[in-house]
Amino acid sequence: MNTNKNFYDVAIIGGGSAGLAAAQALGRSRRSVVVIDAGQPRNAVAKGVHNFLTRDGVPPLELLRLGREELAPYGTEFRFTRATSYSRGVENFEITLEEGAAVTAGRIILAAGVRDTLPEIDGLEAFWGKNVLHCPYCHGWEVQDQNIAVLDSEFAIHQALMFRQLSESITLYTAPGREIEASELEKLNARGIKIVEREIVAVRGSDNHLTHLVFADGTEDQVDALVIMPRFSAEIPGLTELGLQATAHPSGIGTYVSTDEFGKTEVPGLWVAGSLRDPMAQVILAAGDGLRVGAMVNADIIESDIQRDITAHRAALPVS
Repeated sequence: MNTNKNFYDVAIIGGGSAGLAAAQALGRSRRSVVVIDAGQPRNAVAKGVHNFLTRDGVPPLELLRLGREELAPYGTEFRFTRATSYSRGVENFEITLEEGAAVTAGRIILAAGVRDTLPEIDGLEAFWGKNVLHCPYCHGWEVQDQNIAVLDSEFAIHQALMFRQLSESITLYTAPGREIEASELEKLNARGIKIVEREIVAVRGSDNHLTHLVFADGTEDQVDALVIMPRFSAEIPGLTELGLQATAHPSGIGTYVSTDEFGKTEVPGLWVAGSLRDPMAQVILAAGDGLRVGAMVNADIIESDIQRDITAHRAALPVS
């Protein structure tokens, strides 16, 4: 048994739904776990989490509070800080925290999530997560039957067609001169989606609610909601020194961390859970992935324990 009070079987980087679910699976398996969380969840700006059975509409920070509360019986520890660097010894990782302290862990689960980079449109950030949206499943119900604008991107046609299920008033704003394939144009026309060739340079509104799109010539259109496509970025500061790399996602939505189907990376002892390895995962899917990765890490530790005990058992046998 390791007597270092700063040693844990598993350190989880990120205390969102994936990280907490992984901690729960491991805690219930009597593993010592520390969750290192900087307190900046990606979805904090949203009013509520949706499509999470029994928790539909719960504020994101409340969901995390409930998760931490559930972990209390299992002895999970929390460090509300940021991990700044990592090093790997013969058996364990050492993780340096922002304030200079360090913890040691046999395994790491990286569950810090991706970050959203918004299009460069003046005023957009103030309304992000309110009525500037990107996912019809996360927030579409809340803007049903409203006048919805869709900002041009390589995913804009798909988004316009998806949100059309929720409202008959969908307008796709494209850059002047944008060419749309005939087959895609037919879909848009058939569904009654308007196409306007105007460049949006700014947005404005009040009380965290966008109301107008502003064009290059200074004119404006009034809308009830704006659909955009952010770029998802996997941020893994300090981990590149261990050989972990973020790569371009095959879909073109941004970067992610590639793993095997169970969340294991090519770095021994380092696992990934949640949106870092599946940027399109909604909250409930990230939680489910955290559960699965936590279980796989526990299985990995069990196998190591078995091999250790076999070695000790053989050494204790009398020499014949």
